[in-house]
Amino acid sequence: MIKKAVLAGGCFWCLVKPFENFDGIIDIKTGYTGGTTTNPTYKDVCSGIGGHYEAVEITFDDTFIKYEDILDIFFKQINPTDDGGQFVDRGPQYRPAIFFEDNSQKETAEKFIAKLESENIFEDSIVVSVLPLSEFYPAEENHQNYHKKQSAHYNIYYKNSGRYNFVKAFWDGSNPKRKHLKNILSDIQFEVTQNDMTECPFDNKYYNNEKAGIYVDIVGGEVLFSSTDKFDSGCGWPSFSKPVNKNSILERSDFSMGMIRTEVRSLKSNSHLGHVFDDGPEELGGLRYCINSASLRFIPVEDMEKEGYGEYLYLFNK
Repeated sequence: MIKKAVLAGGCFWCLVKPFENFDGIIDIKTGYTGGTTTNPTYKDVCSGIGGHYEAVEITFDDTFIKYEDILDIFFKQINPTDDGGQFVDRGPQYRPAIFFEDNSQKETAEKFIAKLESENIFEDSIVVSVLPLSEFYPAEENHQNYHKKQSAHYNIYYKNSGRYNFVKAFWDGSNPKRKHLKNILSDIQFEVTQNDMTECPFDNKYYNNEKAGIYVDIVGGEVLFSSTDKFDSGCGWPSFSKPVNKNSILERSDFSMGMIRTEVRSLKSNSHLGHVFDDGPEELGGLRYCINSASLRFIPVEDMEKEGYGEYLYLFNK
């Protein structure tokens, strides 16, 4: 079923890119909602006229992506404890909020917030408002897909706004299960998945693995990649042309090491996996998912049924 999710989390430029590569996302518009005036402009909203929020309207097919997953992605882009704005952007138009279109969305949002609160990631309370959706007014054309139209300025803004550093510190560095993971993962697995380390090329478990099977998240067990999409890129790390399911991973900007790259993380466990580049084979789609072996567990095709992954055997029946 086609549905909409309307979310406010500071500057609306930053709430488009995180969603655009997921299966089931049909359209993302930046705009204004929650105020008292009609047809507001960017200038109106910035000046506080009408009391609108900067927000995004996400049109999605819930056959492929659930509302809960959209909320999960959303919360990993914001500071949910700040009701005075978001990061460098201050003022009521930048407050975080979820606008629900029906009672089901309202209940889902409230349960999601309660669960997140119980995980004690933040010292302060979560202050994201859950509000009934009023009219959503699309923003001016120059504010649509700003990360593509003005990519250089967007990257500079995103990196220096405080959002990037916050996300790295609180969402990646405050996993409440870190102590448990430290006890069950090897040193290299922990450093890669929890501290964003990169393992050595040509000296890792799967870079030259040619067996048929699937690669799952070492932390959460979700299926990430298949040997049917693996290729030898010569880089020294396992390389894949695509994930099994795009909704199993989260892609976001990475400004570490003095470079601008696209990091790949597992959506459910928020583990660092590696990076994706656009230098892959054209005949395979042009992408190269360069993934750390330490973030993966390989399951041979002959073991998939007994390991509980029988539903993915179709990948090898082509």
